[in-house]
Amino acid sequence: MFSALNELVSTVLFTVLGYQVTMLELVAVIASAIGVWLGTTGKRIMWPWWGLSSALYGWLFFNYDLYASASLQIAFIAAAIWGWFGWGPQGANSRNLSWTLRAIILTAGTATWLLITPLLVSIGAAAALPDAFGLVFSIVAQVLMVLQFRENWVVWLIVDALYVGLYWSQELKFTSLLYVVFTAIALRGWINWKKLQRTEIQ
Repeated sequence: MFSALNELVSTVLFTVLGYQVTMLELVAVIASAIGVWLGTTGKRIMWPWWGLSSALYGWLFFNYDLYASASLQIAFIAAAIWGWFGWGPQGANSRNLSWTLRAIILTAGTATWLLITPLLVSIGAAAALPDAFGLVFSIVAQVLMVLQFRENWVVWLIVDALYVGLYWSQELKFTSLLYVVFTAIALRGWINWKKLQRTEIQ
């Protein structure tokens, strides 16, 4: 049954400039685009879309041996549940990190990235170095978003730009183009969340 379902969603729907777009990738792209755009508004309704797109992309990335990206989707699903209950009906109340917390997060994130990369290499993961970076700092961005820190959009901007190149190199061209859009949306999110900003954590 699982193989039949996998064959169904892997069916090519159309071809763009020689690239075959499957049903799974198309639906994942649509769900993800909706979720990310809603995230820029700080509205709680983003989280169900975030969870759905994460489940779809987890499946897609696993099929391409992008194990860090696939594992990341599990964290995203958990964050979607956390965000739904954490934000409450009112949505996000944006706040800023202090410079001290920014330095701690950057240092810890970089150390974790460098530790995870050899592990991914050992299991034969594709593009281990950039995929590990994306894994670590996507989790950082996701946690900052759930906790309603505006800096999440800066981290997303960097991660999304990296994913443009990573997914293009792995022949996920439709998803790569989506991340071009995500990079622009991250900038929009930074601007929008300024309007929601209320407090700063020291």
